[in-house]
Amino acid sequence: MSSDIRTRTELIQSIHDSDTMAVFAVAGAGTAAISWLLGVAGASRTVLEITVPYASSALSGYVGSEPDQFVSEETALEMARAAYNRALQLRDSAESVVGIACTATIATDRPKRGEHRCHIAAWSGGGHSTYSLTFIKGLRDRAGEDEIASKLILRALADSAGVEFNAHMRLDSSERVQNTTVQYSDAIEALMASHISKAIVQDDGRQIADEPFEGCILSGSFNPLHQGHRSLAKAASELAGAPVAYELSVANADKPPLEEVEVRRRVAQFAGVGRIILTHVPVFYEKAVLLPGCTFVIGVDTAVRLFDPRYYGGSVSRMLLALQRLEMLKCRFLVAGRIGDGVFRTLADVIVPSGFERMFAPIPETAFRSDISSTELRHTRGVASA
Repeated sequence: MSSDIRTRTELIQSIHDSDTMAVFAVAGAGTAAISWLLGVAGASRTVLEITVPYASSALSGYVGSEPDQFVSEETALEMARAAYNRALQLRDSAESVVGIACTATIATDRPKRGEHRCHIAAWSGGGHSTYSLTFIKGLRDRAGEDEIASKLILRALADSAGVEFNAHMRLDSSERVQNTTVQYSDAIEALMASHISKAIVQDDGRQIADEPFEGCILSGSFNPLHQGHRSLAKAASELAGAPVAYELSVANADKPPLEEVEVRRRVAQFAGVGRIILTHVPVFYEKAVLLPGCTFVIGVDTAVRLFDPRYYGGSVSRMLLALQRLEMLKCRFLVAGRIGDGVFRTLADVIVPSGFERMFAPIPETAFRSDISSTELRHTRGVASA
């Protein structure tokens, strides 16, 4: 075994021994990297899936739209992001995952007018990196250029897994790998930058990007968090026999998005209280995509709005489609009663659209009743509305 092969094998073994799993999307080059990774024992500890969106239509479908340029740093990033989101779906629990992508144009069996180049990207919960290289045209054949691109794929994976990359690149003295890395200080910063879909903050302050959650979700603005929220979470947990997490959307359908400093202020209220999940989505059918299988804990006033076509552009069909999407994602609702105009109303006072009744269950008044109003508390404390 040559020293190059031995070094590469040892590098891949170290990657397999790490706790990072990856989805790969490669187009134009990088086939050698896939062969190398699968050829070393333990590949199942690293590789979740490999996709080759080679045709332009396949690549457009993979990233969700047709790129301005199919071989570019931006396209590599979009591919890596799609691979990361796929990895979130495939992982068994809360393993560290990364999306690795390559888009390239290299030597073929016919002359090319443009440059031969490759762009590799890595996307994880903590940030993203790109590795771009323009080859000296004619210096290598197709296999030689693919080998270099494949080594850059290994470098992107090794950097993501915290493994030292020591493989020999064998570049010409005039060839330079352009590396750009964006790293976020914590999950809240990553969420505010729209890098991740959700940030989970534990009651001890630990932050995790895109962690899966199963249980009940109590959504709100929590401005401020009050005893009514806590009591409702406790009642829902006891009824469902499942943990309850609070959820705050930094986006609002009717108001400007929250500033990061305000998000952190509201999150600080949950220290020692419970887990809070931060998202960008203000409506339940979008939350369900991020939190499939969860049970939403809501008040009867929210249930009324859930069935009101006015909140769906006046369309009954759009309202029903939203409910169908929630049902498809196996989400349910626990509905607490609430006082309004001096009358305590419950789920029994709400007309649930036919066919969706089983998605909704009441929280009995004996289990929970609170007439505390966040609006009244803000008025009493002099806290600004948001």
